[in-house]
Amino acid sequence: MEIFGWIGGILLSVCGIPQAYKVFREKHANGMSHLNLWLWLFGELFVLIYVIFGNYSLPLLINYSLNFIVVNVIIYYKYLHKDK
Repeated sequence: MEIFGWIGGILLSVCGIPQAYKVFREKHANGMSHLNLWLWLFGELFVLIYVIFGNYSLPLLINYSLNFIVVNVIIYYKYLHKDK
């Protein structure tokens, strides 16, 4: 069962990377839904806190940590990045 956790954690942790890369390359996240981004951010944050303090599991920690970083990159380009 442990191997299923690791495989699933790794696969889920890389799901957002293509979108974050596209946003980074294009320097905007105009097509991303506001609601989707905020739900994704807070979902990742709450589950990450749960994994760290309640039910520590390294595959889940890797998954939620990487996705938390990915969604923050997208949010940065959606709201804070200004083209120069």
